[in-house]
Amino acid sequence: MAQNATGGSESFLRIERLTKRFGSFTALDGVDLEIRPREFVCFLGPSGCGKTTLLRAIAGLDAQSEGRIWQAGREISSLPPSERDFGIVFQSYALFPNLSVRDNVGYGLRSRGQGRAAIDARVDELLELVGLPGSGSKYPSQLSGGQQQRVALARALATSPGLLLLDEPLSALDARVRARLRHEVRGLQRRLGITTIMVTHDQEEALTMADRIVVMNHGTIEQVGTPQEVYGRPATPFVADFVGTMNFLDGHVAGPGRVALGGLALACDTGTIAQGQAWTACPCAASRRACRTRSRSRSPISSSSARSCARRSSPPAAARACSATSPPTSSATRASRPARA
Repeated sequence: MAQNATGGSESFLRIERLTKRFGSFTALDGVDLEIRPREFVCFLGPSGCGKTTLLRAIAGLDAQSEGRIWQAGREISSLPPSERDFGIVFQSYALFPNLSVRDNVGYGLRSRGQGRAAIDARVDELLELVGLPGSGSKYPSQLSGGQQQRVALARALATSPGLLLLDEPLSALDARVRARLRHEVRGLQRRLGITTIMVTHDQEEALTMADRIVVMNHGTIEQVGTPQEVYGRPATPFVADFVGTMNFLDGHVAGPGRVALGGLALACDTGTIAQGQAWTACPCAASRRACRTRSRSRSPISSSSARSCARRSSPPAAARACSATSPPTSSATRASRPARA
């Protein structure tokens, strides 16, 4: 069952039952979400899961078919993009090739009628902030990909928006530049305290940058949680498989409190699932709950520190069961645990 809600008592951005259809195709299906002030949230999921559609709906670039959106206590559901309080950075940078770096960064300020002196001061401040002092006279074609993305970020921040939207901003960069910019973007967000949403399909990117991760699939939210929660305690089999590496074995419920996996019988909390029902177990080596084998077999399915979460699936004759060996550092558990930035 997909999880469609999260949040706390205080929210900067609130999304309620948001649905977006393109003809007969439903790209977003009743999404509920709350984002807190100054939070860095990543929308994570495979291609076509609806993460960019959700970002564009927040920006007003694609109007939702149903649902409502509030930002800072104001409903913005039907407002055009020009009347919403956000800055956005696209994957393709979207810089004006015929304008200098200075004019690109100051474009939004000029559109708001600010004076030249105020614009110049703000542009100099932002170029210093993103690590490009003295680059104002250059043109986009004279910059590297990483430098162009810094210019795009400075332009998005120029008007001091309340919300920063990042649509896969690092995906077009090479691996080394991408890794460096992750830390730079996260550090900049912390310094400015700006509420930020970033779309990504890169699990490591989300795990290292986000305060919370919104895992999406087929237009719905599968799980919302901190990187530690999403990685260590996946709410659904999809999350367990998409975020990290799992071992999958066929099995079924053999009886109350027992799961059969081949010739092994495991003592697990089966809840109300009936005998013969399919079983999907998502273990977490960090948990103290155990799924213990009743055999002395040396199979890596034995576990003294694995957490299993029962999920129904079909057909009932077989199930996909995840298993992890007991120590967190074992090679049979997730391959790696990326550190938070």
